[in-house]
Amino acid sequence: MVEPLRMNIAKLAPEGYQHLLNLEQAIASKLDRKLIHLIKLRASQINGCAYCIAMHTREALHDGDSAERLLLLDAWQESSQFSEKERAALQWVEEITLIADGHAHKEAFEALKPHFSEEEIAWLTLASSLINAWNRISIASRAQLGASHQAPEQKVAEPA
Repeated sequence: MVEPLRMNIAKLAPEGYQHLLNLEQAIASKLDRKLIHLIKLRASQINGCAYCIAMHTREALHDGDSAERLLLLDAWQESSQFSEKERAALQWVEEITLIADGHAHKEAFEALKPHFSEEEIAWLTLASSLINAWNRISIASRAQLGASHQAPEQKVAEPA
């Protein structure tokens, strides 16, 4: 059974919510959109955030990713659909999402270096951390995509 919306963070804490949206815009200007979608979707799968899974799947499809890749994302380690660069980023988002389990293993961090600059790794870390924050806000609020009590849209405008 779906619970009603518990709280609307955007209305109750608009300044804090706006800062999260501003960070979304900054991330969108620094990283590839398809990679951002994979990061957001993978963390949302791990966290079990239905709202974010639905939203980021729709956005990824809209931006040209394939349904097959998105369906295989949960098994990315066994799929040939993902590049080595994407694999490194997906491992990193898993490390951050499950930080209590391994404290971001050195091997996962080192695997990023052949594919990303130090600055890009910092942005990947911010993107991974932010989606985990969004997941927690959405789950705690009981946000439901398409429901009358839907949380405010988190989609970010195209970077200039």
